[in-house]
Amino acid sequence: MTATSTAPEHSNALPALAFIGGGNMASAIIGGLIRQGVPPTQIEVVEPWAEARAALLQQFGITAQEQAGAQLQRAGLVVWAVKPQTFQEAALQTRAHTAQALHLSVAAGIRSSSIAQWLNSESVVRAMPNTPALIGQGMTALYARPAVSSGQRALVEQVIAPTGQQMWVQDETQLDAVTALSGSGPAYVFYFLEAMVQAGTEMGLSPEQAHQLAVGTFVGASELARRSDEAPAVLRQRVTSKGGTTYAALQSLEQDGVADKFIHALHAAEHRARELGDEFGR
Repeated sequence: MTATSTAPEHSNALPALAFIGGGNMASAIIGGLIRQGVPPTQIEVVEPWAEARAALLQQFGITAQEQAGAQLQRAGLVVWAVKPQTFQEAALQTRAHTAQALHLSVAAGIRSSSIAQWLNSESVVRAMPNTPALIGQGMTALYARPAVSSGQRALVEQVIAPTGQQMWVQDETQLDAVTALSGSGPAYVFYFLEAMVQAGTEMGLSPEQAHQLAVGTFVGASELARRSDEAPAVLRQRVTSKGGTTYAALQSLEQDGVADKFIHALHAAEHRARELGDEFGR
């Protein structure tokens, strides 16, 4: 993997953009671009659900279309924000209008070889973002097929930049691991937050107090880990005095095998990502 980086700031050099799918992830990217000055008239969206189209109009002033059509021919970049099980059908309906475009997929599991075949184009980049992109704090991994030029990579970076940090991977199979680690990762954080809040209330705190303490602790500890040059294991040891309260909690986790079970869970997510490619790709 290449080093994590933040992409260049937006410039006015962006071509017209098209989004196939107008759900949460598409909205996160669209919102970031509009905040950086891209006019809504520069963005086309195809979204079959009426409620989602209404939300795009209300939030961003974008009139989305129910079906793909000639309006997509002006797009220099097409962002595929569809569910894995609907990707092939959407691609076959759209490819006649997007032959000259660069394609960026944020669909989990669907391999670039399948996308290239369905769209009859080798100009394909895969992205694995996560939901903190909704607030500009996302983590996105990117993979480009060999035919994608350095200029096209730069264009993708520019479009993804408003959602948070990004990194390129050299091997597409690494995206399955990315999916397990950071793509699904926010759910793991929320899972532990739920448990911490429940424990706090059981010990006499109000739900509001427990929530504030748990969330604040995750935010602070994550920022400390981000700024520190030390490994997480060292940071953990620094707050763990033998015989103390933290030691008691960690000993309990070790006795219950929580770390091993958690690692096993991430492997299960990676396995499912590979299955999605097998199930819905070719």
